[in-house]
Amino acid sequence: MGLFKLTSAGDGRLAPFRRWTQPADHADPVGIVDIGSNSVRLIVYDGSHRAPTPIFNEKILCGLGKSVASTGRLGREGTDRAVAALTRFRAVARTLGVVYLKAVATAAVRDAEDGPAFVARAEEALSSDIEILSGEREAKLAAQGIFLGFPQPEGIAGDLGGGSLELIRIKSGRLSKAATLPIGVLRLADVADGKTNKAQAIVRDEVAKLNWLRDANCDRFFAVGGTWRALAKMHMAKTDYPLSVMQHYTIPTDEMIALCQSIRRASRLEDLPGFDAVPRGRRDSLPFGAISLEATLKAANPKNVVFSVFGIREGLLWSLLSESERARDPLIAFCENYAVVRARSPAYGYELFDWTSALFKSKALKESPEQTRLRLAACLLNDIGWRAHPDYRGEQSLSVVAHAALTGIDHPGRLFLALTAYFRYEGANGNGASAFTERMREMGGSETLERARVLATAMRAAHMLSCARAGVIDETPISLRNGALTLKLPEQHAALDGERVRRRFRSLAQILNSEFVVA
Repeated sequence: MGLFKLTSAGDGRLAPFRRWTQPADHADPVGIVDIGSNSVRLIVYDGSHRAPTPIFNEKILCGLGKSVASTGRLGREGTDRAVAALTRFRAVARTLGVVYLKAVATAAVRDAEDGPAFVARAEEALSSDIEILSGEREAKLAAQGIFLGFPQPEGIAGDLGGGSLELIRIKSGRLSKAATLPIGVLRLADVADGKTNKAQAIVRDEVAKLNWLRDANCDRFFAVGGTWRALAKMHMAKTDYPLSVMQHYTIPTDEMIALCQSIRRASRLEDLPGFDAVPRGRRDSLPFGAISLEATLKAANPKNVVFSVFGIREGLLWSLLSESERARDPLIAFCENYAVVRARSPAYGYELFDWTSALFKSKALKESPEQTRLRLAACLLNDIGWRAHPDYRGEQSLSVVAHAALTGIDHPGRLFLALTAYFRYEGANGNGASAFTERMREMGGSETLERARVLATAMRAAHMLSCARAGVIDETPISLRNGALTLKLPEQHAALDGERVRRRFRSLAQILNSEFVVA
């Protein structure tokens, strides 16, 4: 059948899509259709680059794998719902001008005896070929999704779906051991007749087959899949965690196991703290997801569980990237793209990074490589709030950065960026903050707050000279030596000097316990 571009070829036919395997133009919309055991989803990304942003995301719960284990078939009701969804997805892709479209099906379609018949109907509805993923390929795609969302990941990636659990070892930038286990939440509930004790025994036996899992000796387990993310939502609600961002949410393994056990043993899930935060479509499968995660963590024994919103769909997107694009830092790539959309002068962010480097070379503010990376990200985001009302720029910028679709950053790093954006507009004291901002400040800790205040105060001083435009501060350098903050103001920029400029620089000198000098 081939792949089709959902625009007219001029004679009434649909023009073919570009080959999925070739590197894509970064700006071309990319669509991925994921036909899973529980849901059918279309995601359209703004392009194929290191930090892609979804511009459309729709999921239909079809339950294709609900009875595959017991009947061997997908069932008519689920397939009819899926075909209807795919018909709509085809029209959506046409509307959004999708240039690359890729459709995949996972365990339920792979294992069902009526899978081929369903695929024929589905391909006609979508006007696209559908690749039925093997368990090994599904595991590798999940790991490639982790590569897209995390810089230099190391550990085990686990992707729990409705039909199967895929596990793969990521070590030294390579994919090694991989396995697929028939213990997806729908299949497990079906085989176990909905009984958690029976499900626990099934999962324990399956996980015990993986000797390499027990010998992995890794710090992080990357948890992928909607049911596992529902567990994380429950944990966030239970602990009153204020930053409701799933990507890179991290829980110590012993704490995660304890939560799984409480779910497995509960006579009424509704009585558990945080249960109301679980999406309704995930509540029935929650105990089976908890059982699978508990057994996997006990076998692998990582230090932490790190939750990822990146999985096989993002792994497919990774396959479109060139080697040079894959080598880019995902956080910096996102911030560059965001600055192009939101800042007055994207190039100014790099100037600001170079300009502030003079401060962070001092012994008191010496940076680790990760802190330098975060400072660059903060400088790229320095001007994103300029269109907001002046009274609300700080609060809005903090909220935007805290909840942005940042990749390649953990939650402490996200806090630093958000607080820097806040102090950039509100000043080092940041009086009159909202309850959310106060919680963020409490979470940040003293060192994070100090660095955010210093960097933000430097940004405020630089802005009085540059007006957030490139081409000024690279010619007005600063230095911090022997207790003096010195601003070099050459003749061509001397007229920029003024009362407010000196006030801002004195504030910076004060926070650095220094004197301010103009040279």
